[in-house]
Amino acid sequence: MAPRIKIPATKYPVERFTLGNGLRVVLSPDRSAPVVGVAVVYDVGIRSEPEGRTGFAHLFEHLMFQGSENLEKLAHFRHVQGAGGSFNGSTHLDYTDYFEVLPSGGLERALFLEADRMRGPRLTEENLRNQVDVVKEEIRVNVLNRPYGGFPWLKLPPVMFETFPNAHDGYGSFEDLESATVEDAQGFFDRYYACGNAVLSVAGDFDVAEATAMIERHFGDVPARPAPRLPDFFEPDLTAERRESYVDRIAPLPAVAGGWRVPDPIATFDDYLPFVVLAEVLTDGDASRLVERLVQRDRTATTLGGYIGFMGDEYQVRNPTALLLQAHLPPGGDADKVLRTIDEELDRLAADGLKPGELDRTQARMATRLLHGTDDVLGRALPMAVLELQRGRPELLNDLPKLISEVRAEQIVAAAATLRPERRASVEVIPGASA
Repeated sequence: MAPRIKIPATKYPVERFTLGNGLRVVLSPDRSAPVVGVAVVYDVGIRSEPEGRTGFAHLFEHLMFQGSENLEKLAHFRHVQGAGGSFNGSTHLDYTDYFEVLPSGGLERALFLEADRMRGPRLTEENLRNQVDVVKEEIRVNVLNRPYGGFPWLKLPPVMFETFPNAHDGYGSFEDLESATVEDAQGFFDRYYACGNAVLSVAGDFDVAEATAMIERHFGDVPARPAPRLPDFFEPDLTAERRESYVDRIAPLPAVAGGWRVPDPIATFDDYLPFVVLAEVLTDGDASRLVERLVQRDRTATTLGGYIGFMGDEYQVRNPTALLLQAHLPPGGDADKVLRTIDEELDRLAADGLKPGELDRTQARMATRLLHGTDDVLGRALPMAVLELQRGRPELLNDLPKLISEVRAEQIVAAAATLRPERRASVEVIPGASA
């Protein structure tokens, strides 16, 4: 038997401290290139938005770019791009992030910009109405007028889950977005955009003492507000299969996606990791089990993918979450047959175990992607901020490649045995486009 591949852990330094106002700070210095990444992550996402305000977490992300306490609209863009940098933000199920990448001389500029909007974004009727229109256009482009729009990340949760936090449309309804008021926006900011509900992370070329002084100078006087209590996201597991379908008027071909609940990714991380690896064993590359069977041999699917988390952020998501498999089918494709074949392959894996080299190959590919992802400063600043936010363990980023490589074959087999049809939720896309 060939020896197992040994995957090294990375050794990016991590320093942590908390300001007097409750803001947590993570620093990871690396003087190898004159670049710095800055990320601010707030513990509020799609699952936290209130009923009647679907899409509000994402809308508020847009509002945070419309000026701040001391800066006019578009100033953030001008100051970052004028220094040779780039910036963006994104909304997830469990957090919202904002980030900049700049030449290292621009660090203080980025810190000032983030601290200024942490004190207060410019929430006006004009900015709100403008950004509601922008988000509605995003929905039109990305969901309503795109084949397979929202599949499966918007379409599968309401089949799998019953509670509002987990099941609702995170992009939002036009009615909810249009009825939002400036008072709603201010209340959302006051509740969730508090120092005690945020993490600032800096990675790259900086001196720790100098960066600490800058952070205290710019963030130290941001008014202290405690973190709100997280909503209860609990959902019981499925005990009977759930299946729904819908017609996509502009999809040319059928598709199907299925999801199974997995262990709590934070409270039971050791039990959760085998499912992360299992998703890759099943779908990563032409030699993977389901791609080889469904795409290459049976030709019942044209493409197939698998991942953990409805937004694909397996190390940055809270419970409940799921292992998802999605397939696009050829003309006249049979979604029932695809799901039956997936069940057959899961049963075969549970009964016969892994093939020689199958796990090693998968783990090496996964570790390579993790190592490559941390090569750039943003690939360290962002995940470290979320790992601090959700776990208080930003240094876990260093350990992930090694932890993945230590998952054993028997753990994969045991995980596969839990993916039973009676625990599955699935959604089928029926094509509505003419030939």
